[in-house]
Amino acid sequence: MSQSFEFYDERAREAATEAENAQLDMVRERALRAEKTWRGLASQAKRVELDRAKAEQVRAERRAAEAEAAG
Repeated sequence: MSQSFEFYDERAREAATEAENAQLDMVRERALRAEKTWRGLASQAKRVELDRAKAEQVRAERRAAEAEAAG
């Protein structure tokens, strides 16, 4: 099951908040690493969403062209 950009972005924001509120350096560093990871996953999810939209557009154009040629 794939997660959405919004899911990953929310986790990144939570990690950033945790880092801002951390009293201990190790906790802050862990939260910053988590934020970086979640941001990377959010970027990847956004790219996948865009790629899927582009692929669907290409398929729709292909179907329209085939329908026009047949009809």
